[in-house]
Amino acid sequence: MTEREKRVQWFMKSRFGLFLHWGLYAIHGYGEWMMSEKNMSAKEYEERYFSQFNPVDFNPELWAQKAKEAGMEYAVLTAKHHDGFCLFDSKYTDYKVTNTPFKRDIVKEYVDAFRKAGIKVGLYYSLLDWHHPDYPKYDDMYHPMRGNEKYKDEKVNFDNYLDYMHNQVKELVTNYGKIDILWFDFSYDGKRNEDWRATELIKMVRTYQKDVLIDNRLETSGEGFGSIITKEPAFFSGDFASPEQIIPGEGIVNELGNPVPWELCTTMNNNWGYNMNDSLYKPSWLLIRKLVECVSKGGNVILNVGPDAKGNFNAQSLSILKDFATWMDKNSASIKGCGNAYLPKPDWGRYTKNGNHLYAHVFEPPIGPLALPGIKSEDIVSMHYLENGVAVEKGDSWITKAYEGVAFASLGPIPHFSYPLLNEIDTVVDIELRNKK
Repeated sequence: MTEREKRVQWFMKSRFGLFLHWGLYAIHGYGEWMMSEKNMSAKEYEERYFSQFNPVDFNPELWAQKAKEAGMEYAVLTAKHHDGFCLFDSKYTDYKVTNTPFKRDIVKEYVDAFRKAGIKVGLYYSLLDWHHPDYPKYDDMYHPMRGNEKYKDEKVNFDNYLDYMHNQVKELVTNYGKIDILWFDFSYDGKRNEDWRATELIKMVRTYQKDVLIDNRLETSGEGFGSIITKEPAFFSGDFASPEQIIPGEGIVNELGNPVPWELCTTMNNNWGYNMNDSLYKPSWLLIRKLVECVSKGGNVILNVGPDAKGNFNAQSLSILKDFATWMDKNSASIKGCGNAYLPKPDWGRYTKNGNHLYAHVFEPPIGPLALPGIKSEDIVSMHYLENGVAVEKGDSWITKAYEGVAFASLGPIPHFSYPLLNEIDTVVDIELRNKK
C-alpha cells in the first residue's frame, strides 16, 4: 500500500463533508467573486468592508452540530480566499480577522469546535491573492485589475508573494494542531505546478503534517485532474481529485485503470460565498441522491454553506442540512464506509456496497417486483429495509419466471403487486450477500 493509499483510507470511508466559504464577501452579500467581477481595487475593497467585519452570531459549535447531524464527518473552512483576507491570526499581514472589530481568530475557534464534535478539520487556502501588492495584475486572467492600464507596466516580485504564501501555509500547518485536509485553490494558465514552487511547498507541509490530505489544485482547478490520474503522478499531484459542480460519469480512474480518490465540491445554490439574491437552491432530495451517486462511483461529496455576515447559516441551508439529518439518521450505513459495487446500474436507482452488504438505493417504485441486476438469487442471504429493519422477501413470482438468472425483491406482501416506496427520496434495501471464497 502506498503512502497516499494509507492517508486516504479515512477519507474514502467518511464520504461526506461540509465546505464553509466565509470572509469579507459575506458583508456585500453578492458572492465571493464580486471583487473581481466589479473590478474593485484592493484599497477600495478593504476600505469598504474590512472595518465592518463583526460576525456577532458566529457559533462554531452550532455549525459543527448541524454538520454532525447531517452525517458529515469532515469540514473545510476558507482560511484565506482570493480576496486575500485571512480568517486566522497571521503575522505576515495586517489584513486579517484579528484586526477587524471582531478581533478573534476564527480558524482557531473553528478547529477547536469541530474537533470537539468529532469532525475532522480542513483548511482552504487560495493560491490567488488580489490584495497582495506582488500578485500580478494587468495580465492575470482573474485579478480585479486585469487590463487596467494603470498596472500595465507595474513591476511585481512574484517570489516575494510566494514567500508570503508559503509562510502563511506554514502558519496553518504549525499553529492549529493536526489538520486533516489542506485544500488549495487553484491553478490556471501561467500559474501551475512549480510556478507556485509546489515541490518546496509540499515538502514543507509534509514536514509538519505528514498525514494531511491535499487536493490536486496545485496543478489544476475544477476543470481537470492533473497528474494524479497518470502512471507517475507528480510529487505535488495531491491525494484526491476535486471535480467542481459536476459528477464524473464513471468515477475517476488513472491511466492504469485503478480508482483515484475524488470528491465532488458543490454548492447548495449557485454561489460559494453568501449571496442574498441567489434563491436557486437545489432540492434536498436531489442533493441526497447525488451523494448516493458519488458514493456509488467511489467518490465523496463536500457540500457548501456560505454563512452570512453575522455568521449564521441561512434558512434554506439549515433546511437542507435538516433533511440530510433525517435521511442519514436511518440510512448512513449505506453511505459511510461504502463505495462502488461494480455491478450494472439499475434503472430504479443506485447500488453502494460495503463488504458483503449491498445497498439498493431505490429512487423510483417498480411495477411488480424489483429487479436486482447483477445479483443471483442464490447469493442473497437476507434483505431488509435499512430505515426500519423490516424484512424484504425475494420477489419470485409467476411473472418473474421468464427472467432466469435475475434476482427480484418484493417491496410488499404480494410479490407481483406494486407498492409505494417507504421513503420517497431514497428507499434503501440492505442486501446481505454470501461471502464468496
